Amino acid sequence: MQRQIDAIIDYMSISQLEMAKILDAERHIAVLAGQFIHDISHENPSFGDIESLTDHSLNVTKNIAAYLNSLADLTDALGDNLILVLKEVDLPDEE
Repeated sequence: MQRQIDAIIDYMSISQLEMAKILDAERHIAVLAGQFIHDISHENPSFGDIESLTDHSLNVTKNIAAYLNSLADLTDALGDNLILVLKEVDLPDEE
C-alpha cells in the first residue's frame, strides 16, 4: 500500500512540475508584455488611432489575467492533491 501511495505522490509531483513549467513560460510572456508597455515613450507617442491603442491594452490585460487565472488553477490543483495525500497518510496501514 505504501508503495502505491509513493508512486501516486511521484506522479503528482511530476505533473505539478510540468504545470509549474507552463506557468513559468506564461510569466515570461507577461513580463515581456509589461516591459513593452514600460518602453513606450511618455512624450508624444504615436499610437496611430485610439482603437489600436485600446486593442493592444486589452491584449496585455488579457495576458496578465490569463496568467493570474493559471496561478489560481495551480493553487487549486495543489490543494486538491494535498487533500488526497493527507487522507492516504492518515489512514491506518491495511497490510
